[in-house]
Amino acid sequence: MGFKVAVVGATGNVGREMLNILEERGFPIDEIVPLASRRSLGSEVSFGDKTLKTKVLDQYDFSDVDICIMSAGGNVSKEWSPKIGKMGCVVIDNSSAFRYDQDVPLIVPEVNPDAISLFTRKNIIANPNCSTAQLVVALKPLHDVAKIKRVVVATYQSVSGAGKEGMDELFTQTRAVFVADSVENKKFTKRIAFNVIPHIDVFMEDGSTKEEWKMVAETKKMLDPKIKLTATCVRVPVFIGHSEAVNIEFENPITAEEARDILREAPGCLVIDKHEDGGYATPLDSAGEDATYISRIREDQTIDNGLSMWIVSDNLRKGAALNAIQIAELLVERGLISPKKKAA
Repeated sequence: MGFKVAVVGATGNVGREMLNILEERGFPIDEIVPLASRRSLGSEVSFGDKTLKTKVLDQYDFSDVDICIMSAGGNVSKEWSPKIGKMGCVVIDNSSAFRYDQDVPLIVPEVNPDAISLFTRKNIIANPNCSTAQLVVALKPLHDVAKIKRVVVATYQSVSGAGKEGMDELFTQTRAVFVADSVENKKFTKRIAFNVIPHIDVFMEDGSTKEEWKMVAETKKMLDPKIKLTATCVRVPVFIGHSEAVNIEFENPITAEEARDILREAPGCLVIDKHEDGGYATPLDSAGEDATYISRIREDQTIDNGLSMWIVSDNLRKGAALNAIQIAELLVERGLISPKKKAA
């Protein structure tokens, strides 16, 4: 018997990607329910060869739903995830609403799968921030071997991380530049076309942005609270795919060659690291792919036990949709959830 799965925010970029990945990976589904806000009522989405009409979230009864995958933003999740969880439906939430709740596991299946058993406290599982997800996939196997002390990361994050509005703004501004029209900033604080913006999410008291704080807090929660991490998060004029320049200081010695060998065998990682023109991954290479690509692995001569590397991943997949589906798969694989009996 398959599961009844609801996708909230099914008309958004990530919601549509979730539907695609559920179908691609053959998740055991008896019934799929796409849900959205009232303004999207009747909008159509694709699931395999089927075209489905969305239903309204606040009118839906979740009592016979097994898994609800939330991709509708933090405010919606704060209101609805606890209600849905109390109805016996497991919520996998893509927003930041519950990531830092100690009663809610924050999961990347390749990194901390055992923590998933904590979901029973609230029937909610949190999906990490897109920039953190790809980072910890690469850090975990290295941490297991040489123990990470400190990480310095600069991100190059695509506009799709800001949703459809971000992608539309890059397209519109780029076209405006080419035809000499006026360029308007709506979604971003400064022009994104042919520019980079060192500002993602709101500023905090210490001068960091919340996106940077998320990377620190989530890495500590999922990987090791003793790891020190500092981040600078930058929006770049790329449609899909986040990139990260990462410098790591370890407690124990580790060479670049040892790191390559470890990462080649690590789940979710794909090493492309040739010392030649084009012998590395770019965001364009990662678009539509599941793997976290790792390139430019090299020893840092300025510190003891230091490595630098370049990490690239499709933020709509591993950073959001794919990771959520992998969490659902993990629930099934470990026998932590079974389909509810349908009413006669």
